[in-house]
Amino acid sequence: MNRKTIQIIIVFAVVSLIGMIATQIFWVKNAYNLEEKQFNDRVHIALTNVTHELLNINKDESDLINPVKQISSNYFTAVINDTVHPYLLETLLKKHFTSRNLTLDFEYVIYDCFTDSIVFGNYISVQDAEKDELQVASSNIKWDKDGHYFGVYFPTKNAYILNKMGIWIFSSSIILIIIIFFSYTINIILKQKRLSEIKNDFINNITHEFKTPISTISLSAEVLLNPDITQQPERLKSYAKIIQDENNRLKNQVDKVLQLATIERDKLKLENEPIDLHELIESSIKSFELLVNQQGGQITAQLKAPEHIFHGDKVHISNILYNLIDNAIKYSPEKPTITISTSPYKNGIEISVRDNGVGISEEAQKHIFEKFYREPTGNVHNIKGFGLGLNYVKTIVEFYNGSVRLVSKKNEGSTFIIKLPLKINNK
Repeated sequence: MNRKTIQIIIVFAVVSLIGMIATQIFWVKNAYNLEEKQFNDRVHIALTNVTHELLNINKDESDLINPVKQISSNYFTAVINDTVHPYLLETLLKKHFTSRNLTLDFEYVIYDCFTDSIVFGNYISVQDAEKDELQVASSNIKWDKDGHYFGVYFPTKNAYILNKMGIWIFSSSIILIIIIFFSYTINIILKQKRLSEIKNDFINNITHEFKTPISTISLSAEVLLNPDITQQPERLKSYAKIIQDENNRLKNQVDKVLQLATIERDKLKLENEPIDLHELIESSIKSFELLVNQQGGQITAQLKAPEHIFHGDKVHISNILYNLIDNAIKYSPEKPTITISTSPYKNGIEISVRDNGVGISEEAQKHIFEKFYREPTGNVHNIKGFGLGLNYVKTIVEFYNGSVRLVSKKNEGSTFIIKLPLKINNK
C-alpha cells in the first residue's frame, strides 16, 4: 500500500468520522430537546390539574389563569389562593404525576407569599414507600393566612430524560463503537506503514553494511592472489590486516543480528555471576581508547560508586557498555569526548555515558529505544548501524529490573543513564 493510498484512506476515514459524529450530535440534541419539551408540557398539565383540584376541594370558585410557571429547567411553581395541607398536596402531586407517566423523584415546598418563606418541604423518591411520619408531622401544621404557592423541583430530570432516550443512547453507543473501530484501524494502518518503512530501511542498511566489507575482502583477496605480492611483505601484511579487520566487522554485525533473533524468540538466558562493573568499564574503555585517540578525542572514566559488584551476565553487560560507547563515537564529531561515570543510587548503581556529539532531537528521543530505529539526517541515514544497539541495551537492562533513559539536546551531546539494582531477583 503506497503513501498516497494511505493518505486517501485516512482522509476519508477522518471525514466520515467527523460527519458521523456531527450528525449523531445533531439528532441526539434534537431528540433530547423534544423529550424535554414533552416532559415540561406533562409537568405543566399535571401541576395545572393539581391547582384546579385544590380549588375544588377548597370550594374556591376563583378562575386562576396560567397558575403554573417554569422558573428554570427543572423547577416549577404553582399559585394557590388558600392554604394547603402538605399531605394532601403530596397525594395530589403523586396522583397527577403518575397519570402523566412522570415516574421520577421530586421535591416540593410550600411558600407563604406574605412572609416570603418556606413553611413546608419534602423530598419524594419513587422507590421509597409512603412515610407515616409525614402524616404525623403535617397533621400538626395550622395556617391562618392565605396567599400560598408551592414549588416542585426535579433533581433527576436530566437522567430521567436520557433514560427515555433508549434508542438514541443505543445508536450513539453503536456510533461510538464504530468510531473506536475506525480509530483502531487507522492506528494499525499507520503502525504497519511505519513498520514496513523501518523494515525496508533495515534491509537496505544491512545489505549495505554486509556488502561493503565483503567487497573489501574480495578486492584484498584478489591482490593477495597476485604472485608478485610475496615480494612485498609490507603490502602483504597490510592487505591481510584489512581482511582481518573487515572480517571482525562482519562478525560484530552478525552478532548483533543474532542477539536480536535470540531476544525475539524469548530464548534469552543470562548467567548470574558477580561482576566488578568498574573493572568492566575500564576494560571497555581500553578497547575503544585507540580508536578514540586516532580521531583526536579522549575517553575517560569517573568511577565514584562505592558499591559496584553486580550479579549478572558478564557478556551481555559488556555488550551494553560496548553499544553505548560505540553509539557515542558514531554520533560525535571528529574529536569525540566521552565520559563514563558511576554513582550510587538507592540500592543500586547508576552508570552514565556522556558524549559531545550531535545530540538527538526531541522527536527522535521518543523512538530511540525502538527496534531498527535510527535518527535520519535529511532523507538518508549517514550513520552506520542497524538500529538494534539501543533496543538491545534497553532489553537487557529491563531484564535485570533496571532502567535506561536519555538526556540530550540537539548539537549539545547526549547522556545515556542506566540504573541497575545491585540485588535482584533471579529470573
